[in-house]
Amino acid sequence: MFKHMKADRKNRNFLVLLLLVVLSATYGCNSDSDTSVVNTQSSPEIKLDKIKVVTTFLPVYLFTKAVTGDVADVKILVPPGTDIHEYQGTPANVKAIATAKVLIKNGLGLEEFLADTIKNTENTKLVEIDASRGIQAIDKISPIDTTAAGEHDHDHEHQSGNPHIWLDPVLAKQQILNIRDGLIIADPGNKATYQANASAYIQKLDNLNHQFQKTLQQTPGCTFITFHDAFPYLAQRYNLKQVAVVEIPEKQLAPTDIQKVINTVKKYKVKALFSEPGLDNKLLTSISQDLQLKVQTLDSLETGDTNPEYYFKAMKANLQSLSSGCK
Repeated sequence: MFKHMKADRKNRNFLVLLLLVVLSATYGCNSDSDTSVVNTQSSPEIKLDKIKVVTTFLPVYLFTKAVTGDVADVKILVPPGTDIHEYQGTPANVKAIATAKVLIKNGLGLEEFLADTIKNTENTKLVEIDASRGIQAIDKISPIDTTAAGEHDHDHEHQSGNPHIWLDPVLAKQQILNIRDGLIIADPGNKATYQANASAYIQKLDNLNHQFQKTLQQTPGCTFITFHDAFPYLAQRYNLKQVAVVEIPEKQLAPTDIQKVINTVKKYKVKALFSEPGLDNKLLTSISQDLQLKVQTLDSLETGDTNPEYYFKAMKANLQSLSSGCK
C-alpha cells in the first residue's frame, strides 16, 4: 500500500510538472502574439518612409503641400515674411537640401540664391522641379517711380521676366500640374495621391478664377498703382492695368517724398492705390488724405499662413480689395 501511495504522489508530481510546462508554453505563445501585434501596429511608420521635399518660399510651399498632403515631408527654405528677392542662402538651407530628395522652386529667376546653395550641398541625386515650366513670362515690368534711392528696389535684371505668376489663379493651375508631375516622377508609389490632391486643388482654383472673372468684369480697364511689382499677371488676366510701381521709404519722410507719390498718382489718373498687408507708413495716410483716394491692400502671398487653404483666403481678400478700389 505504501508503494502504491508513493506511485500516486509521483504521478501527481508528474501531472503538476506537465501542467506547468503546458501553461508556460501557452503563456509564451501569448507573449509572442502580443509582441506581434505591437510590431504590426508600429511597422507602417518604419515601412512608409516619406520623401523629403524642400520648397523655396511660401506660395511654392502652399502648392506643394496641397499636392502631397501627408505623404511627403515638406519644408520651406525662405521663412514667410522674408524678402525672397534679396535672400541669401544659409547653412541651414544647405543642410536641408543636402538631405532632400526633391527641391521645388517657383522659377523665372526668382530664387537667385539657389545655384550656389545647391552646389554646396553636393546632393547629386536631388530632383529639381521648376513650377514655372511652360508658362510664358511677362517681360516688361511696370514703370517705377522712386521716392527715395534704394528703397524697395527689387532687381529684376537677372530674372526671366516678372516671376509673380502664382498671383494668377490660371497660372497657379499650371504650377500645380508641374509640381504634381515632378513628384510622380520622383515618388511614383504615391502617384494616385498626388493626382487626386492636385485635381481637388485645381477645382478650387477654377472656382476662384470664375469669381475673379465675374466680379472684375464690372470694372474693366481699372488702373492702379502698387508699391510692389507683383500684380501684372493678375491685371492682365482680368483686364486691369497696373500702371506704375511706387517705391517708398520705410523710415524718414521728407515733404518731397509725399509730393512725388502724389504727382505719380495724378500722372496716371489712377482709380486705386494698393499697399501690402502690414505696411503702416505715414506716407500712405498723407496720400489718401491729400488725394481723397482710399488706400486698399493687395497681398502678394509672400507672407502668411502655411495651410494650403490660405491661398484662397488671401486671394479672395485681394478680389474684394480690387473690386472696392476700382469702383
